[in-house]
Formats: sequence, C-alpha cells, structure tokens
Amino acid sequence: MSFFLHKSNFLLRTVYPEFWWKIDEEADPTIYLTFDDGPIPDVTEFVLEQLDKYAAQATFFCIGDNVRKHRDVLYKVLEAGHMVGNHTFNHLNGWKTDDNVYLENIQKCQEQLGVETSLFRPPYGRIKKTQAAQVIENYSIVMWDVLTGDFDRKLPADVCLRKTIHYTHSGSIVVFHDSLKAWPTMRYVLPRMLAYFAERGYSFRAVPQPVYAGY
Repeated sequence: MSFFLHKSNFLLRTVYPEFWWKIDEEADPTIYLTFDDGPIPDVTEFVLEQLDKYAAQATFFCIGDNVRKHRDVLYKVLEAGHMVGNHTFNHLNGWKTDDNVYLENIQKCQEQLGVETSLFRPPYGRIKKTQAAQVIENYSIVMWDVLTGDFDRKLPADVCLRKTIHYTHSGSIVVFHDSLKAWPTMRYVLPRMLAYFAERGYSFRAVPQPVYAGY
C-alpha cells in the first residue's frame, strides 16, 4: 500500500504559493521532468540515454555527497545540456533539522556542484517556513505537480506508469529519481512515459533558472 500522493495537494499549494508547483507559460504542450537524488553511475547515465532519444531536457536535483563521489557523472549531465539544482548535501529532512544546519548543508551542496544554480528542492518535500524564508532569498523552491512514486517498491511498475500518465498535463513538473532505490521501477516507467507524450506532441524542458542578486 502506498502512502504518498501522486498529485500535489491543493492545500499545500495554497499554504506555499511562493513555491513552484507547475509552469504554465509555454504555448506548446510541455512537461518539466526532474530527477532527484543522483548522480548515480549507470542509473543517471540510463536517464541521459533515454532523454537523448527525444531531445528532452531535464533538471537534476543533486545530492552533494553523491556529486562528491560521482563527479564524472555530473559532468555528463552538464555536457548533455541539462540543468542541475540543489538537493542538500546529505538529503536532509527539513522538518527534523535545525535551521542553521539545514542552510549550511545547502551551501555545502552548492560548493560541490561547482556550477551556479538558483533551483532548490527540499528532500522529501519537507521544509520549515523559517528555512524557506531564507532559502528563497537565493533560490526558487521547486516542488512538483506529479510525483511518480518510482521509489516505492510496493507500487507495481505498470501502475506507476499508468498513474504518472494520468496525472501529467502540460505544465506539469514531474519527479523521477535517479537512485538505486528507484532504479527497478524508473527504468520501466521513464522510457514509456517519454514515448507516450512524445507521440502526442509534447516537448520536455528543464525548469527555467531565475536570476538572483546573489548569483
């Protein structure tokens, strides 16, 4: 049994209107694919191969410690023309973390990335208002419209695909994970999801990078 929402909750969108949940600025049907928790050898590279088949751009929200361990994979992401975002250094749950520790962890991740980014996604989607108030000075906090659930080993891959297709529309920010945990399901869902929407005239773009004074 799964205990997460595939579609972002309207109440959360109301409480946090300053966060990015969807992007409705494109005239043509567009989906914004995002990948959390990498980079991971083989897994992230599989994602890059699938995206390349459809000239798809995406945003990778990287864990700083994984960047430290697999910097060569991050370079492949950047060389392929994709965007990167900050996902903290240690995948911290903001609800359970002291504000100063949380903010320092974000900065530590930024230093590992080695490239400027103004995009941040809180791990688990959990961040205190006090943390968000400071983070938003230098980053856009990017949440999601559709959570694929590829990380849930109890969710059959075909059900994950069906629900992802059902809830995804133009402007959706969709979350996949380029992680070992998600790998068995993600490698089934991603190619089929890309094919389904490409056949229907959709394009796939990276979340746009706003410019902040700090960068």
